[in-house]
Amino acid sequence: MLKPETLPFAALLTALTAFGPLATDMYLPSLPAMAADFATDVGTVQLTLSVFMAGFGISQLMVGPLSDRFGRRPVLIVGVGLYFLATAACALAPTIELLIGLRFVQAIGACTGVVVARAVVRDVYGRDRAAKVLAYMGTAMALAPVIAPIIGGYLVMWSGWRSIFVALAIFGLILVLLVWRQLGETNQYKDVMATRPSWLARNYLTLLGDRSYLGYVLVNTFVFCGMFAFISGSSFVLIKFLGLPPNLFGMCFGIAVLGYMSGTVIAGKLTVRIGIDGMLAAGGVVAMVGGVTMVGLALAGVDHAAAVIGPQFTYMIGMGIVMPNAIAGAIGPYPKMAGAASALLGFVQMAAAALVGLAVGQLDDGTQIPMTTAIAASGTLTFIAYRVMIRPNLRP
Repeated sequence: MLKPETLPFAALLTALTAFGPLATDMYLPSLPAMAADFATDVGTVQLTLSVFMAGFGISQLMVGPLSDRFGRRPVLIVGVGLYFLATAACALAPTIELLIGLRFVQAIGACTGVVVARAVVRDVYGRDRAAKVLAYMGTAMALAPVIAPIIGGYLVMWSGWRSIFVALAIFGLILVLLVWRQLGETNQYKDVMATRPSWLARNYLTLLGDRSYLGYVLVNTFVFCGMFAFISGSSFVLIKFLGLPPNLFGMCFGIAVLGYMSGTVIAGKLTVRIGIDGMLAAGGVVAMVGGVTMVGLALAGVDHAAAVIGPQFTYMIGMGIVMPNAIAGAIGPYPKMAGAASALLGFVQMAAAALVGLAVGQLDDGTQIPMTTAIAASGTLTFIAYRVMIRPNLRP
């Protein structure tokens, strides 16, 4: 078994949190090809993203409490195993309708890695150290969406879109074996009441009644929505509207995500010195500037990949600063409810992202305007949520 607070231990947690980015980002270059293969429209294909996010969010409401009740390790083994099976089935899906349904099941398994890994971090580290660890995990995890679209782009060109799900299934199989053999139990406060409906309701009502917790959740949610708007619309904007080939799209997407990596590095170095709330203020401003710049260029008629990637790079720097600090700020005060706190945060985040992705798909007009508008609104709401919900609670 791996020892906590070691590099291999952190690497395994990072890999588990990469389930979400990999399951969305690797197959982004294939969305236009999938639409052609299934003879369907943009909005229907984008449902494979929105339904994934909905399943990811809904299932977190039970995954977190299950890990509080039965422990982190057994829940991870079952969840990651489900991810492997559902992903393998996605590779064989004969219709778009079945693929959409399998993506929901895949999301249930994928969310287990993210929710439980965050709870493990809270089990092992304190509040401020958790923010630092989450930031460094985010730096490493950012490699997934940098590399994944590039790999996905080449896989689409060489072997078709189904090969992407084969690769994701292999990744899932490797991780379920590693969790089974190498991850010990970290939950020292198993709560036998955690999965009872009345207890769940009490825990979630406690969290919802905490204005500070809600503030961190909203900041995290809004900044994530901007990224998911980019995930939902970027392949159609860059490949169909601007004419980039799938492999070059992957590289451009990776450049944008490098901004997130830069933001997490900044957060890891400065959070302990400046504090969680100061970092949220700075990150919110950066995200807002990036989003507003992008929609401004779009409205001015600047139809160039750089007018999308450059501002998104800036937005992602802000997101990299905001997310680890918002997550740590939300979960930190609840050591005995870390699973539930992480689950509720994730549910709100993913449910909102699913709605944003659905809106971007349904409002598609063949240009970048719907996507860039959603990103600008998300960045602006991130900063507003900090000012309204978090800043008033700070001690003078």
